[in-house]
Amino acid sequence: MNLQDVLDQTLSRLDRRSKLAQRFLESSSHLKRFAIGRNEDTLQLHRHIGIDGIIDDYGIDTDTWHGIPIMRTSEVPIDAVIANCSTSISPIAVRNHLQNSGFRSVVSLHELIVASNGTLSWPVFVSAQRKEMREHLDAWVDIYDTLADDVSRTTFLDVLRFRISADPDYMKAYEVRVEEQYFEDFMGFSHEVFVDAGGFDGDTSEAFAIRYPGYKKILLFEPSNANMSAARQRLSGFRDIDFHDVGLSDTKTTLHFDENAGSAASVKTSGTAVIAVDTLDALVEEPVTFIKMDLEGWECRALEGARRHIAEERPKLAIAIYHDAADARRIYDYILGFGHDYKVFLRHYTQGWSETIMFFV
Repeated sequence: MNLQDVLDQTLSRLDRRSKLAQRFLESSSHLKRFAIGRNEDTLQLHRHIGIDGIIDDYGIDTDTWHGIPIMRTSEVPIDAVIANCSTSISPIAVRNHLQNSGFRSVVSLHELIVASNGTLSWPVFVSAQRKEMREHLDAWVDIYDTLADDVSRTTFLDVLRFRISADPDYMKAYEVRVEEQYFEDFMGFSHEVFVDAGGFDGDTSEAFAIRYPGYKKILLFEPSNANMSAARQRLSGFRDIDFHDVGLSDTKTTLHFDENAGSAASVKTSGTAVIAVDTLDALVEEPVTFIKMDLEGWECRALEGARRHIAEERPKLAIAIYHDAADARRIYDYILGFGHDYKVFLRHYTQGWSETIMFFV
């Protein structure tokens, strides 16, 4: 497999121009224009051409968003042209929903960007991934060559193609199945000491305890007070769970935290709350056998702080690699640098750019 050829073929497909996308962007066109997705891409499109509304059947908590009316699918004229700006979780499901609702004029974000001839910018996840591949292609070839099974290699190529093109067709074989995240048969779970780093409201710890009732202990780390309170309540009926209301990092300090972002709450240089963070090595003396990390981009720092556990105990690892374009490369290099005989697997749990997990077993 020549990865450069794969990338070139993916980008060459973008030369195809969509007539519908061109019509959508024509200011003289009297189309009724709508979009799905409350994100920066929708805002960019609105600033460029103006849209008549945003379709949102599930999260309607206001009548407008940035001055754009919010409407349900049933309220949108059937002859409208709809821009599918969903890219993070379910672009295929969104497209299918619109087509099943009778809409025949649905255009994808990548088609609009191509048709704009440089006026519209690519999403950050696309531009960042292209830059990463230009600068570190050989390292990505090494990752591909050492993946442990065909599913991992197929996933690697599909996700990479999507991340450099934003073309949802590459994700047609995938479903949104976040409830299955981390629980792959090849992990061989039994009597684990499980570190749930980024425990949120306890959902993953609860699923783990139910699926593998023979676990030895669960150590849940969550710096958000609100999330930790919910986790304690959710897990009150389970045994041997230690709750640590602290974030994991590469040193003991205090950091800012966006406490109002739900499951996407992350450590930042500024945020709604100040939190304590420390290293896993300092906080946990006993051996651990499984570490899961989804820390909204802070995984590399937290892994640095787990150096002793990884070096001495060779725990199974399930690490999120989707927040930054370089995550897969950096995390792969760091973990394999310990010299353990890890097998590396890759699995993806949405139809967009989010929820890709690298497993070390």
